[in-house]
This record gives sequence, C-alpha cells and structure tokens, in this order.
Amino acid sequence: MTDGFFRVASAIPAVQPADVEANTLSIIGMIDDLAARKAELVVFPETCITGYTCGDLFHNSTLIDSVGESVRKICAATSREDSPLVIVGAPYVVGGVMYNCAFAIRGRVHAVIPKTYIPNYNEFYEKRWWTSAPDRQMSCVAPDGREVPFGVATLLEIDGVKIGVEICEDLWTPVPPSCNAAMAGAQVIVNLSASDDLIGKYTYLRNLVSQQSARCKCVYVYSSAGYGESSTDLVFDGKAFVVENGAMLAENKRWQRGPQSVVADVDIEAIDRDRLHVGSFADCRRRNAVIDYEIVDCGKSVKRDGKLLRKVNPHPFAPVEDETFDARCEEIINIQVAGLCRRLEFTKCRNLVVGISGGLDSTLALLIAVRAFDTLGIDRKGICGVTMPGYGTTGRTHRNAVDLMNCLGVSTREISIVPAVEQHFADIGHDPAVHDVTYENSQARERTQLLMDIANQLGGMVLGTGDLSELALGWATYNGDHMSMYGVNSGVPKTLVVHLTRHFANSGAVDAACRETLLDIIDTPISPELIPAENDGSIKQKTEDLVGPYELHDFFLYYTLRFGFTPSRIFLLALNAFDGMYDREVIKHWMTVFFRRFFNQQFKRSCLPDGPKVGSVCLSPRGDWRMPSDASASLWLKECENL
Repeated sequence: MTDGFFRVASAIPAVQPADVEANTLSIIGMIDDLAARKAELVVFPETCITGYTCGDLFHNSTLIDSVGESVRKICAATSREDSPLVIVGAPYVVGGVMYNCAFAIRGRVHAVIPKTYIPNYNEFYEKRWWTSAPDRQMSCVAPDGREVPFGVATLLEIDGVKIGVEICEDLWTPVPPSCNAAMAGAQVIVNLSASDDLIGKYTYLRNLVSQQSARCKCVYVYSSAGYGESSTDLVFDGKAFVVENGAMLAENKRWQRGPQSVVADVDIEAIDRDRLHVGSFADCRRRNAVIDYEIVDCGKSVKRDGKLLRKVNPHPFAPVEDETFDARCEEIINIQVAGLCRRLEFTKCRNLVVGISGGLDSTLALLIAVRAFDTLGIDRKGICGVTMPGYGTTGRTHRNAVDLMNCLGVSTREISIVPAVEQHFADIGHDPAVHDVTYENSQARERTQLLMDIANQLGGMVLGTGDLSELALGWATYNGDHMSMYGVNSGVPKTLVVHLTRHFANSGAVDAACRETLLDIIDTPISPELIPAENDGSIKQKTEDLVGPYELHDFFLYYTLRFGFTPSRIFLLALNAFDGMYDREVIKHWMTVFFRRFFNQQFKRSCLPDGPKVGSVCLSPRGDWRMPSDASASLWLKECENL
C-alpha cells in the first residue's frame, strides 16, 4: 500500500476459445501494461486462459496440458520486482478431478483457489466438466512444480492487504464464500466471472456486487468474460467493476471488441476503520463459525507516488449532480420536514418563530418550515419571520429577507436591535466603537432574546437556523444563535445548504420572483453581519475570510468524523481533491484552524437543541458524537504542524 491505498485492476483480455497460446499473449500484454500503471493486483475473468466457452474440450488432454505451459509463461512474465499479483482463471486437474480454478501468480504460483458453487441450470451445465471445491483445505502441485495451497480457505496477502477469491456463481448464492473470507480478514474480494448478458441482468449484477461489497465492508473487484468468447448460444459483454464498501469507483464500457481494463486506488484504511467502528461486523464474525484460513504471503507492494487513481470528491456532503440529484435533495428535505412535523404535532404547536437574516441558513430553515406547515395543513401565517437589522445589516440582505418572507406568504415582523443593544452597552459599560467579541455577541444574544420572547407571545417555538459546519467550528454565539427549540439545520453542512437552497429555486417549488431572491441569497457572501458595512454599503465581515472556506472545513469534518482519519491522511486527500484550487500551505493553514476550533468549541455542542440527522455525519451529543469539552487537540495540531 501507499498511504493506505491499494491499486487494483480488473482486466478483460481478448480471447479465442481453445487458443491458449493467443490468450496467454493477450493476458501477458495486459499484465505488462498494468504493471506500468503500478497496479498491485490484477484480476482476470474465469477460465480466460482457455476461454469459458470451450464446452467438452475441457476434458481434452491437449487443452488441459496447454494450461500448464500458459501458467508457467505468466509466472515468467510476472517475475519482475514491479509486477502485480495476478489472479487468472483456468481449469485444472487435482487428484484426478477437474476444477474451475483461480491461479494466484506473481513470479510463481502462490495458491490455487477452486470454484465452490457449480451452476447447472438454464444455460449453464458446468457440472458436466467441473467438480465443486473440496470441503477441506488441501495442497496441490502447481504447473510450475511447487506445492501450493489448494482450497477456498485461502487468503492472499500483500503488505497487510488480505485478498479473498471467489468465482462467478459463488457470488449468487445465499452465503457467498466472500462472506467468510471478509470475516476472516479479507479487505479485498476478487471475482473471476464469465457471466453472459441477458435483458436486465447487468443492472441486477451491478447491484449484487455493490450490495456484497457493502455487506462485507470490503473492496470488490469483478472481472467477467467479454468479446471473443463463442457466440454459439451466449453473448458476453465484458464487465469490469471496482466497488468499495458499496460505492462504484470504476467500471468499464461494455461491448468492446478488444482488451480493456479499469484501475482504481482503493482505500484499505477506510475499510479497516469501518470494520473497527461498526461493532456488528465483529459480532457477526464471532457468532458465525469461520473456518481457519491459510494466509499466503505474495510479497511486497509496488512502490509508487502519491497521485491517486481515484476521484476524491471535494464536496463529500453534496449529492452528485447527476440524474439522482433532485431525488437526493428531496430525500434530505423530507428528513428535515418529517422531523419538524413530528415536533410540531407532539407539542401541538401551530406557530413558529424564525429569525430571517437574508442569509443561507435562515433561508433554508424558512423553506423547510413552509414545507412542514403545508404538509400538516397549517396556515403559513403561523410562521412568524422576524428580520432584526443591526449595525452590519446591508441593504441587499435586508431586501432579500423581506422579499423571501413576502413571497412565501408568512407573517413578518421587523425589529431593529440597535436601540436595545446601545442600552445594553451603556448598562455594561462597553464602548460601541470597540468592535470586539462583546460588540458582536451582544447583538447575537439580543436577537435570540427577541425570538424567544416573541415565541412566548405567540405560544410557539423558535426554529434554529444554525448548520452542521457552524457547529463543528463553534461559529455561533453561546446562548445566542446557538440556542433554539428545534435546530432543523443541525445535520446539514454549509456546502449542502447551498445545494438544497438551489434545489428549491430550480425545482419549481417557488414562483419566479422567489426563485430570483433565492439565487441572489446563494450569491451573497456568507456573513453574520455584526460589524458595520463598508462605505459603499457592501458586506465587510465575511465569514470565510475569518474562519476559512467552508468547502475545506466540510471536507475536513467529513473525513474526521466519518472515518476518523489522521490529519496527514486528510491532508493527502485534500491535496488530491482540491488540486488547482488551493495550494499546500493554504490547506495546511485552514486544517490547523479546523482542528483547533473543533476541539476548543466542543462545549457548545454538548448542549445543543434537538435536530434531525440527515447524513452519515452528525454532531449531536445524544447521537453520533460524544467528546469531552476539555479534550486536548495537541496530537492533531502537532501532526498539522509537521505536514
């Protein structure tokens, strides 16, 4: 591995049934190409040395004898130090019995793994030629003359990465061999397949591979026979997948007329962390009798640079902008709406009070409130939107706040906080010309007091607007905007707030005027507006100038909470994700800020209002995140310093 990543390839060679020499040359050519790409593991299809569609030729001595020579040639071709471990399929006779096998080759044969489940239905009649894997682990003499492990209870190992092998039909059974292999420690499962194509089969198979990868918390590398196999009765489209814990990392374009492959760097450290974190994985392993697996050392990893052959999403919280984007946004919105509806029903509350600043968070909170009231059949006038101009309020944000409330048809109030804050400054003896934390927080707390008291007047409750990113950074005034009766955005990070608001604007949920307002809110710089504006009336206090870009902080937050990665590993991922956007020093600076703030602001998260979790990361002290308020950040900051 390099930095916890392992480079795998799924390869589909050009084959000609029974032309073992030509097939071997095609396989070796692909091995050479993938070795140049620094692949550490290469998986080929089932029986690709002979071709899958040889029929009764599988029991012909001429064909069988040629397999041994092919394997020896592949051994020679992989004897270089930089060669990958190759898993290639061929029939093989052991103890006078014919098996459908996977050969693990790197300079020599390291192990032979037979197919466990032999299909004999519909278009398959494999039991005519092959026998199911023996019930116990054995050994056999490989074509290169060495005695090697033979059996399904075999794990291949490269620098701590353990690899389990299954063949085609094995995956389609109620308890695939990969389940036991994963519980025995295999982080990578490979499948050598020869799956013909039928109407609807591709989608079914793709889902099957993804689900098995997710269920076993593993990487799944799938390679299936393609063009060149006989078309006498079946057609083979050639399928190559690399799936990591249910997520498709790489897949090929089917129906190609020549060799093809996909290569990806898979995250072994993430797999190990998930297995550690999700206790039910270990419980399952303990409750199910896992046979003893033989671990076969296949050598060291190929050395390579830190450039990853995988896309690292710079916005891991945001839905992918494809055909599923709108559905994913609606799912998140429905979670927020359902949580708020339940709280309103339980409290029998028909009035909400929301502070509307003209910024992103309060906009999303108001949109969710409106959707919840519509769902419950409550008049939108029961939502009281309150705009509270202060020293830093600009004409743009004030106009957007008012326009938004009016176009959504909620009740509105406007209360300037300036007189009350000035009286407060006089009461505590603070100079209004000193724009320090007292100056700023006095305004935030005055706004919260107004909202709470208005809620008492109306017999309603205050809807919180703060988001997950602000909770992570502690970018909220304690006992100010930090507090509410229900925090509807508490599980939504800032980068996702933007996408959800844009979805509302573009999905037809609002009229044209409201859409224009929403788009302008999205384009407005993020600011608490607690410092007086510039002379031209523009926003002076920009949040991202002070705490850093939210897209960076959300990235750091995701990999810190979702995987528990170290700063150095998150830094590596960030360099790849934000290549060309931020340089090393900028990323290092804001990462240091993130960890310092994340630790020293925990006390604010320890007393959060209720709010719905919407994704895999959450900071609720009652749910996902429990941490002492006085935990030291020194280990993390020291690692940041040494980046």
